[in-house]
Amino acid sequence: MSENFHNDNENNRITTALLLAAGTGSRLMPLTSNSPKCLTLVHGQSFLERLVINLIKQGFKRLVVVTGYQEHCIREFLAAFSRDLTLEFIYSPPYKTTNNIYSLWMARDIIKEPFMLVEGDLIFDVDLLDNMIYPDRIATAKILPWMNGTTVTLAPFSEQINHFYKDTISDIEDTKYKTVNIYSFTLASWHAIIERLNHHIEANNVNSYYETVFAEMVEEGKLLFKAIDFDNRYWYEVDTLEDLVEAEKLFPAEIDEQLVYARI
Repeated sequence: MSENFHNDNENNRITTALLLAAGTGSRLMPLTSNSPKCLTLVHGQSFLERLVINLIKQGFKRLVVVTGYQEHCIREFLAAFSRDLTLEFIYSPPYKTTNNIYSLWMARDIIKEPFMLVEGDLIFDVDLLDNMIYPDRIATAKILPWMNGTTVTLAPFSEQINHFYKDTISDIEDTKYKTVNIYSFTLASWHAIIERLNHHIEANNVNSYYETVFAEMVEEGKLLFKAIDFDNRYWYEVDTLEDLVEAEKLFPAEIDEQLVYARI
């Protein structure tokens, strides 16, 4: 599938983003008692507002959001702050009993073009998307002690991912990298992913992670990802109240210009 890799030129720029924001954010309670996780504030500005600002600055035209918990809050927020982004929503009724593999599967019929996948608990600088707006890429970073979750390794002398691992911190190695939960896909890759997602959902693997699908396909040579380095840049994945404290250290309250930009 090497033909899935494209030259970096304007014709290949991705302009559609898919945001997965269906979960309850239980580990951020009580902040998420009446509000979805993506509307959690960092110095007065939510993850979602920061994401919208970043997407607009990078030239994105369309934002598809898979919602679940407190979906009306997300709709109301984006109606006020999305500016020229075309918005589309997919509501996932079983959000309490399913995981992100199901949320991604829910988008199978609505997205018919190359796109970037991002999760609603990320906060990052806009320039980190500079190299993610082209297809078949995965954001990665060297493992740090605060990180947990899926890791990957690269093929020798290559930027190509060759293996996914479920556990991060059991062995911090120079050869492993943390996934940042931002991916981009060609349409061909997306069609192949949908086919594999269908198999998992039919088998009732609805409480799994989409990385399970990516891992299988990478192992089989049916999906290629070029690793994009997020090291030495500001980003944070916020799952807990402790994470939120650390994110606030990285992203200070210097947001006036961005707030004006988003709210005009």
